[in-house]
Amino acid sequence: MAVASMLLAGCGSKATDTDSANAESCVDTSGSTIKVGALNSLSGTMAISEVTVRNAIDLAVEQINAAGGVLDKQIQLVGEDGASEPTVFAEKAEKLISSDCVAAVFGGWTSSSRKAMLPVFESANSLLYYPVQYEGLESSPNIFYTGATTNQQIVPALDYLKEKGVKSLYLVGSDYVFPQTANRIIKAYAEANGIEIKGEDYTPLGSTDFSTIVNKVRSAGADAVFNTLNGDSNVAFFREYKNVGLTPQDMPVVSVSIAEEEVGGIGVQNVTGQLTAWNYYQTIDTPVNNAFVEAYKAKFGADKPTSDPMEAAYTSVYLWKNTVEKAQSFDVKAIQDNADGVTFDAPEGLVTIDGDNHHITKTARIGEIRPDGLIYTVWESPAPIEPDPFLKSYPWAAGLSG
Repeated sequence: MAVASMLLAGCGSKATDTDSANAESCVDTSGSTIKVGALNSLSGTMAISEVTVRNAIDLAVEQINAAGGVLDKQIQLVGEDGASEPTVFAEKAEKLISSDCVAAVFGGWTSSSRKAMLPVFESANSLLYYPVQYEGLESSPNIFYTGATTNQQIVPALDYLKEKGVKSLYLVGSDYVFPQTANRIIKAYAEANGIEIKGEDYTPLGSTDFSTIVNKVRSAGADAVFNTLNGDSNVAFFREYKNVGLTPQDMPVVSVSIAEEEVGGIGVQNVTGQLTAWNYYQTIDTPVNNAFVEAYKAKFGADKPTSDPMEAAYTSVYLWKNTVEKAQSFDVKAIQDNADGVTFDAPEGLVTIDGDNHHITKTARIGEIRPDGLIYTVWESPAPIEPDPFLKSYPWAAGLSG
C-alpha cells in the first residue's frame, strides 16, 4: 500500500545498510543446514484456514530436502504460531529473524498480519513469502507475494459476474484491511461498469451472529453477494444464508476466502452451488497437480483437501529455492537482484516472479462448490495474468492507491 511506499521512502540508505549487515551476520550458512521460518495461525479464528498452509510448507521442505536440499544444504524449518493476532505475528517474525536467524519466512494470512510484519522485515532487511490473495496496492522489496493480487482474482470475478448479467451486488466482509480495501476497489469497478451496490456490511473477525446482516442482504434483493469474510465467520454466515432460504440460484455468493479446506468446516450442504474466485483448485487435472495432491494426501491424510493458499505457500518455498539457486546465495540482496523471471511449474500452472513488484503471474479461475465438497473450474483466464498490484492498467482505479 501507499503506507509501505512511504516507509520505504523514509528509510535512509545508511540505516538500511546497517540493518542488512546485521541480518546477514545472523544467518548461518557455514554448516550443512539452512534455517527458514514458518509463521501461521495454528490457533484462533484463522486456524481453520492456516493449518493447511503450514502443512503445505512442511511438504515442500520435505520434498526439497529429499531431492538434495538448497545449494547442498538441508532446510531446517522453524515453526511459530501467529495465533490469529497481528501483534503476535510481528513479535514472532522478529523472533524468527533475530533469534532463530532464518534466511526467509513463509506465512501470514490476513492483511492485518502482513502489515504488522512488513516493517519488521523491512527494518531487518529480511524476506517474507506471503501466500494469500490480498487487496493489492502494496509492494515491498522484502516481501514476495505468491497469492493473487486484485487484478488476478477480484477483477476477473467482477468481469465474470458482469458477463453473467449481474447488475447489482451486496458486499459482506470482515472488519479489517483486506475486505475494506477490496470493497473500495469493487465499488470503483461497479461505478465504472453500471453495477449498483445495494449494501455494504462488515463484522469483526470471529463473529458468529449474522442474522441481521443476512436479513439485510435478503431484503436488498441484489443479483449477487460479493463475500470477503475471512476465517470461521464464513461458517455462521452461510448457515444463516441457507436458513433464511437464500440459494445460489436466487442470489449467488462469490467468495474470495473460501477454499476446499473451509468447505468442510462450513458444511458442504450450506455452500453447494456457490461460487469462488481463486487461482487453484484441487480438481485441476494436470500431471503436476495430480502428483501434488497425491503427495499431500499421502502425508496428511486421504480426507485432507488441497486449496489455493496452501498451494501458493507450497509454491513460495520452491520459488525461494529456485531464486537462491539462480543467485547461488542465501543473501537477501542477491535474491532480490536475481528474482525477476524465476519460474516454477506449480500445481496451479507455470508461475513467474516479477522482479519489479515481487508478485507472480497467476491464472484466474472461477469455481463452483459441488456436493462432493470440492470446487470445480467453471471459467479460467486464457493465460497467466501479469500482476498489477496498483491497478495502473485500469482507468477506473485511478486514485485508489492514494
